[in-house]
Amino acid sequence: MLIEFKVTNFRSINGTQTLSMVAGTGNELKGANTFASGLPSLPDILRSAVIYGPNAAGKSNLLRAMQFMLNFVLTSQSLQEGQNINVTPFLLNSKSRTEPSEFEVIFILDKVRYQYGFAVNNTRVMNEWLLAYPEGRPQRWFERKYDHVKGSDDWYFGSKFSGPTSMIDVWQKATRQNGLFLSTAIQLNNEQLKPVFNWFQQKLAVILPVGDINLQFSIEQCASEDGKKQVMEFMNSADISITGIELKKTPFSSNILPTNMPKEIKEHFIRDLHGKEVTNIRFLHKSTDSEDIVSFDISEESGGTQKLFAFAGPLLDVLAKGRILLVDELDTSLHPVMVRFLINLIHNPEINKNNAQLVFTTHDTSVLDTDIFRRDQVWFVEKDSESATKLYPLTEFSPRKGEALERGYLNGRYGALPFIGEFKF
Repeated sequence: MLIEFKVTNFRSINGTQTLSMVAGTGNELKGANTFASGLPSLPDILRSAVIYGPNAAGKSNLLRAMQFMLNFVLTSQSLQEGQNINVTPFLLNSKSRTEPSEFEVIFILDKVRYQYGFAVNNTRVMNEWLLAYPEGRPQRWFERKYDHVKGSDDWYFGSKFSGPTSMIDVWQKATRQNGLFLSTAIQLNNEQLKPVFNWFQQKLAVILPVGDINLQFSIEQCASEDGKKQVMEFMNSADISITGIELKKTPFSSNILPTNMPKEIKEHFIRDLHGKEVTNIRFLHKSTDSEDIVSFDISEESGGTQKLFAFAGPLLDVLAKGRILLVDELDTSLHPVMVRFLINLIHNPEINKNNAQLVFTTHDTSVLDTDIFRRDQVWFVEKDSESATKLYPLTEFSPRKGEALERGYLNGRYGALPFIGEFKF
């Protein structure tokens, strides 16, 4: 489960911004929107968090920061010596342009709390650290920090970091300046760090934005009869009336590509898909005046139905495995009722039995409602006087229990609204 995420000096973010999933002391929607951390030293954890703010304020960059952290943990060991790290600091300040971007996450896996982070610039990892709390007290397992004077890393390994000294030396020497120790040690069969790496690999999923969801995950879910049944139940519970889903694989043909597709892109697809099969998806509907079954290609369905189908696979996987799902612009192509439906799945402990979590950005103020969210689940983003992203919680404004949050937000009580200037022809 996700407890906290911090990011500093990344894209539109300059100063440190912190997203916390720790529940406050309020008892509203307790048990539905919260769940027990499983650790005596920690309060309840939130099942979801929603982030509001105007366009270009940095909502997406907060999720991109988590996505960068995820991707770098999974792939940094594959970077070649001297290969640049694709990270962008805050560019509107001369000092921040030369400083590293920093990322840190606190999470719980198998009843152990971990605190892992790193700082990187375009050429190297400047700092990396890992603390674990297996017995409730912090254990500093390792830390590396670049020494500018020596031109090399200083390393620390705590007494609780296990492994033969010879292997620790191998893991350390194998870690390139542009790679993470965590990623490298895992590649070289370190067992102790596997839970940390596995949390990123198996528990964290980022979708930027919802319109970019690939259909492949839902197609794979429908490959089995049980999986297809789950997807159909998901679609029908959202009042998308279908009686069946058909998947048919056919050899790829360039004839299925749009005629107006640019030549270079079309040639790329032809080369990439030559000799492969493509999956055709059709939804079955019952005729309104007979027992006939009518088949529609997915392209003939509404945009909302297509997006809901694309979302079905990832969401069912997240619920089944208790994962953390981050989604940018959840309301894209989805009716507000559909957005409520998806949120309610996460907030329903009978469905969300494995304590999956959802963090999403949206412009849909209709769900800004104390019947849907606790006050500590709502966050806002806006630009400060230096054009840097500022993230802050609704609780900073001490809203009353049952306060009309949507009206307060639209009236400017909480900030994070777009400024609309006068436009003249």
